[in-house]
Amino acid sequence: MTRFAASIAEQIWDMKYRLKEGDGTPIDTSVEDTWARIAKSLASVEKDPKAWEPKFYKALNDFRYLPAGRITAGAGTDRSVTLFNCFVMGTIPDTMGGIFDSLREAALTMQQGGGIGYDFSTIRPKGAVVKGVAADASGPLSFMDVWDAMCRTIMSAGSRRGAMMATMRCDHPDVEDFITAKSDAARLRMFNMSVLITDPFMEAVKANSQWNLVWAGVTVRTVQARDLWNSIMQSTYNHAEPGVIFIDRINTMNNLNYVETIAATNPCGEQPLPPYGACLLGSINLARLVLNPFEDIATIDDTELTELVATAVRMMDNVVDASKFPLEAQAQEAAAKRRIGLGVTGLADALLMTGLRYGSEEAARQTEHWMKAIARSAYLASVDLAKEKGAFPLFDADKYLASGNMMQMDEDVRGAIREHGIRNALLTSVAPTGTISLYAGNVSSGIEPVFAYAYKRKVLQKDGSRTEEEVVDYAVKMWRDLKGDAELPDYFVNAQTLPAMEHVRMQAAAQKWIDSSISKTINVPEDIDFQSFKDVYMAAWDQGCKGCTTYRPNDVTGSVLSVSEDTNSEVVTDENVGDVIYMTEPLNRPGELHGQTYKLKWPDSEHAIYITVNDILHLGQHRPFEVFINSKNMEHFAWTVALTRMISAVFRRGGDVSFVVEELKAVFDPRGGAWMNGKYVPSILAAIGGVIEKHMIATGFLAGEGMGLKTDPQAEVVNIKPKGKACTSCGSYELRMVEGCMNCADCGYSKCG
Repeated sequence: MTRFAASIAEQIWDMKYRLKEGDGTPIDTSVEDTWARIAKSLASVEKDPKAWEPKFYKALNDFRYLPAGRITAGAGTDRSVTLFNCFVMGTIPDTMGGIFDSLREAALTMQQGGGIGYDFSTIRPKGAVVKGVAADASGPLSFMDVWDAMCRTIMSAGSRRGAMMATMRCDHPDVEDFITAKSDAARLRMFNMSVLITDPFMEAVKANSQWNLVWAGVTVRTVQARDLWNSIMQSTYNHAEPGVIFIDRINTMNNLNYVETIAATNPCGEQPLPPYGACLLGSINLARLVLNPFEDIATIDDTELTELVATAVRMMDNVVDASKFPLEAQAQEAAAKRRIGLGVTGLADALLMTGLRYGSEEAARQTEHWMKAIARSAYLASVDLAKEKGAFPLFDADKYLASGNMMQMDEDVRGAIREHGIRNALLTSVAPTGTISLYAGNVSSGIEPVFAYAYKRKVLQKDGSRTEEEVVDYAVKMWRDLKGDAELPDYFVNAQTLPAMEHVRMQAAAQKWIDSSISKTINVPEDIDFQSFKDVYMAAWDQGCKGCTTYRPNDVTGSVLSVSEDTNSEVVTDENVGDVIYMTEPLNRPGELHGQTYKLKWPDSEHAIYITVNDILHLGQHRPFEVFINSKNMEHFAWTVALTRMISAVFRRGGDVSFVVEELKAVFDPRGGAWMNGKYVPSILAAIGGVIEKHMIATGFLAGEGMGLKTDPQAEVVNIKPKGKACTSCGSYELRMVEGCMNCADCGYSKCG
């Protein structure tokens, strides 16, 4: 039986991928059972399932090939879920009926667990005339708010998380509002956002010329291209969004540019897709394929890599036939093109194990070599499938081979495609692998550098306490196993120390042989100057990338996960932040407390809500201790009692409880919010959050958190003061941006599902 490399790997398997009965009784007794379930399911569509089942199992064994999470969790089950990770929905019509039909389709897709992407450029700008109703248009941003509320509603119903991507063209009249929309931390939180950047726009930026914002062929407004570019850069510098997608390059390099035009991507950007496009994902684990690691002869055997890629391509092609789809249009689109997204994970670990420094020119050359070998093997495997099962229905040899992407393929591959066709229109992509990489033994994610050699993970115990365990990078653990206490070589680098331009070099090297795109985050230091930050994006453009996503830690985006090189230390410190105190036991309630009662009048309710916040004086600081909510309106009685008890329990535990305010203020009521004192409040819960925030500010708690509390006999310093958001799954502040997606180091939660 396979022994998991770390407890977090086993916990992720048990929580996310292990098949269980409805009451929680395990059906998969081991990870081998999970592999057998997947192999049997994907072999079932073959003419001879028994011949292919052991071959598929061999590919899965030892975590060598890692199907994406939805395949691992859903294959071979009776669940009504899709095995496809991501979708781009249909083009949104510029009509009220069409917009809400599109919303319904999005809800159905998210209900089955699919992440979705939408281009909102097709909706007329704010202020445009709506003929027939004598009104002005509210603009695409207002409808994005509706989508955001829908996503929250689907999640609140207990469905699996689904992320969303919103795109808008750089020439849409509302693009400036789109760029700054997420400067409001409570708005559009369910969306990732990217601007579709065209080639003419980049030429205008470089030339510092004017740029027209147009609708229906008419110029609405003219701006300086460089000013608009700087606005994008300033927003992502401050808020990590929007990203940029070089959409003309994507369409030029698309194998299918003769039958489709792409205007959106999946939530993490690695899959540019046409309307109703869907893609399934999987990764070759390069870290498991290195022979003689850390020796002079360390290498990846090309024959083994070729065989594994061929098996993975066949498995993924079978998913097209085995999967359910939320919408018939998605099923038809998938069947017509049979696109798959085979990528890699463990690249950085594989480079370390072969003695190469991630980010160096030599590492970039090796990355390009491996990616070319994978692409070539994938194409030839798909040609073999075409010989056996037929080419994808929309295959046209002359047009297919004339695409920008295929022009770089060698003549052996091109000749085979011309003679026999090809089963899958597009084959390669590099998707976020944060969770499955942890599941596979904490190998480095995708093509990212190692994030941290080791870090302390806090594990919630049944009694409510937390213990710490060390999570060690796969290559570092292997080094320790082979070399003992020998010091790590100087070519061991991580995401925190890697220069930004070396990130770009690696992304560009991989992109050359990737059909679709790459989900990658370029980590930059907080103190990077604005011009150097902009240079990163221009370098990504100049070097042939299809998009760019950066993460700069600050008070808005949150801090990068802090790690301690001394894994025996009990306290992780960061000189830039103060300490947050977590109580080992809840504070006892004194017989008498002082507080304040606030009256809140919600416009849709006949009766006012009264909110009382009581404080406790703890080591000279007033901190919130309990909350009571009262109203004559009995409609709210049950949930207000539950809410106050939960909030009070959190307050009594201590620590940075300001996240309670953030979470309440971010709740959107799908029925709509209300205007209060000239400000739109999205729900009653958001209004209550605003009252609690007001109280915390009035008592000085928000400004004084963590000051002068180190001598408290009931408290111990166990963490740094967090910045940014708490993990929505486990509540910890160990969120980190990897592959364009927020991931939690404590529980393995990934925003991208």
